Amino acid sequence: MIVPALISVALLAGAPTDAAQSVIASVQETPAPAQPTTAPPAAPETSGARSAATQEGQPAQPPAEEQDSIVVTGRGSPPPTDPLQDINAKTFKVTQDVDKAVVAPVADVYENGIPRPIRRGLGNFLSNLTEPVVFLNYLLQLKPGKATETLGRFTVNTTIGIAGLLDVAKKKPFNLPYRPNGFANTFGYYGIKPGPYFYLPLIGPTTLRDLTGTLIDKMVLPIAVGSPFNKPAYAIPAVVISTLNDRIGIDTELRRMRAESSDPYATTREYYLERRHIEIEALHGRHIAPTLSSPPPVQQTPARQAPEAPLAPTTPAPGLTPQQN
Repeated sequence: MIVPALISVALLAGAPTDAAQSVIASVQETPAPAQPTTAPPAAPETSGARSAATQEGQPAQPPAEEQDSIVVTGRGSPPPTDPLQDINAKTFKVTQDVDKAVVAPVADVYENGIPRPIRRGLGNFLSNLTEPVVFLNYLLQLKPGKATETLGRFTVNTTIGIAGLLDVAKKKPFNLPYRPNGFANTFGYYGIKPGPYFYLPLIGPTTLRDLTGTLIDKMVLPIAVGSPFNKPAYAIPAVVISTLNDRIGIDTELRRMRAESSDPYATTREYYLERRHIEIEALHGRHIAPTLSSPPPVQQTPARQAPEAPLAPTTPAPGLTPQQN
């Protein structure tokens, strides 16, 4: 999870009515100049030119239709993927303000006050608890090989790794890296579209499909095992630790996004949607190069329900890669 965090267009045009009336009055008051009998007929003057001739020292005003319009710019119409753009953008801004005021300082205290081995151990423990969900979804995606590797990884880390505190499985001779997976990926694998985009507190960028999948992921352990995973005494510390670990992991990218992006909200949205598309395509063996290079500040993604320490990328496909803490 990552801490997660705004819009209209108006066009004003037209010339003042008083100016138009003064032009008409000046035309009526000014007699037309006499023309020589031998000269060819002169081209008729425009009302704007006559008005300029009668107002000495005053520049002629262009016709009303030629005057510049006053344009008030805004975010514009929401894209089809983000019909709730106004609400999402406001939520994004509030979330970023809370992050700067509360989450970032707390994460800094956590990082500097808790020894790194302890932070890594807690992250590994929470990550290990997601392995049954990863295993189940690889089976649903008809990938028995990866499902078997996930089961082996869970067994090794739960036993030799002391309930998952140590990530022994990723090292030799096992060589079983953490591979995030979840029901959101399974939905995408079978062709369910992302649906509308949301930016939610505590969750961050998501879509209807991904939000539904993530909620199912989080219900598996409490329903299948029960206590203590269905108790606030476990759930609250798990959420806090995961949030702080994730926040530490993306601190550099978050600072860069805030400094370089002219529209952090749009950057976050486009990066998330592109990354999720890449992840779903990768499940079918189709690898797509990303077009966006700077990760935004995201919270938990469907592919990763709890951080592994050191924090791992959310997927083998290009995406958010938190720094090791």
